[in-house]
Amino acid sequence: MAGTYPLEDPLRYEKPVSPSAIVIFGANGDLTKRKLLPALYRLAYERRLPAGFAIVGISRTEMTDDQFREKMRESVEHFLEDSPFDADLWANFAKGLFYVSGDLADAAMYTALDARLKEIEVSRQTGGNVLFYLSTQPSYYSTAAAGLGAAGLQNPSTPGAWRRIIVEKPFGHDTASAAELNTNLQAVFPENAIYRIDHYLGKETVQNILAFRFGNGIFEPLWNRRYVNHVQITAAEAIGVEGRGAYYQEAGALRDMIQNHLLQVMATISMEPPASYEPNAVRDERAKLLRSIRTLKPEEVATHAVKGQYGPAKIGGADVPGFRQEQGVDPEAQTDTFAAITATVENWRWAGVPFYIRTGKRLPKRVTDIAIQFNQAPLSIFEGETGQQWPNLLVVRIQPEEGISLRFFSKLPGAGMKLRPVTMDFNYGTSFGTRTPTAYETLLLDALEGDATLYTRLDMVEASWNVVQPILNVWNETKFEFPNYAAGTWGPAAADEMLAARGHVWRVP
Repeated sequence: MAGTYPLEDPLRYEKPVSPSAIVIFGANGDLTKRKLLPALYRLAYERRLPAGFAIVGISRTEMTDDQFREKMRESVEHFLEDSPFDADLWANFAKGLFYVSGDLADAAMYTALDARLKEIEVSRQTGGNVLFYLSTQPSYYSTAAAGLGAAGLQNPSTPGAWRRIIVEKPFGHDTASAAELNTNLQAVFPENAIYRIDHYLGKETVQNILAFRFGNGIFEPLWNRRYVNHVQITAAEAIGVEGRGAYYQEAGALRDMIQNHLLQVMATISMEPPASYEPNAVRDERAKLLRSIRTLKPEEVATHAVKGQYGPAKIGGADVPGFRQEQGVDPEAQTDTFAAITATVENWRWAGVPFYIRTGKRLPKRVTDIAIQFNQAPLSIFEGETGQQWPNLLVVRIQPEEGISLRFFSKLPGAGMKLRPVTMDFNYGTSFGTRTPTAYETLLLDALEGDATLYTRLDMVEASWNVVQPILNVWNETKFEFPNYAAGTWGPAAADEMLAARGHVWRVP
């Protein structure tokens, strides 16, 4: 059906963004260069930003406005995906780029920022609306929030204006630090002005889960323990730590991926229907689901969670180092580069249905998907054990190619009644014939519009940490024999054994 749809969905662009400015702390960092500025430029290309929109970059590096503009131009040209670079558009866009240098712990920097924002409010007619984006090291989040509060920058002087703050993950290193961070943020900003960003929730396919479930009458009746056998959520990366060994050594796969991204994906795939598609209604249901995940007892961790770390291997004829051989990594590191958990939900819809979640570095391929395996037919009337070998499977593909596929059985042509599995596929790119916006485009636009539907709320963060913390407590007190899987494989044998104990096997994406 490609070609029968308009190139742009008019419903997506019907809401205007109010005049505003965005202040990016950590404007000299990778996230700003690779994701934020390209996303904002693309929104300008789509005419989603008001003419007077302004961006203020903050970092310690001394730069003039013009130097900052040139640096950002280089980044946008290099990292812009699936979009043309328009020099004339950039020339106009760059007029709204400004820069303030200073240390996040220095009160003088916030005074200078306040003065700059007041100038910009007049010259760019932003109306006093400001979105603060914390794209810094997590250790500076509280410092930046306190600095904004001390300078009074969270309170606009213009009547009717708004001030909001976006916080990048991770939201704390454990339950206690997450609670401390939330206390520090809420000391300055009200909860409804705090936007905790999880870029997975901005991906089109993750959002489409809600449309798929609640916009179609044929799937939702099957979405429960009576028909679903189990669910597998996989987020695999083929790369290693890519020079971020020192950072990753302190994080690990469980914290870096499962605590935030994948538990949010699980909540989206298994939450109850919200009363309406309204921010608090949707987030209420996600939060309820996360609170329903059973908390593991210490003695259960060994059978419900697997920790892994990749070792050296030869892949494609090239020698690949193990995690402990990566730059900046302790040769005795106990860091998990692979983590898998079995989660169960204690509610009437999902009681007894296991949710298997796994993520890892240096796995065979880059893929993120959700596989819902349905129960077998109660009685096979055909030859062979086809139902056991190829159960009905619904797969939601999040990356690298977004789409949905359904596996079922069909009769083979010819004499006799022989069955074989076939797949029905839906692919975003070919079905709509239009470019899919990046997650950061979607999430930045939502924050500017005041739509928090796809952002994580305080109670959701706390509930996620309650799932992960008991596992971390046991792992922190246990010495593992690492490495326990070779680079380029699907993880440690213990992950296969965890599923085998329940009569299941990991699918190969």
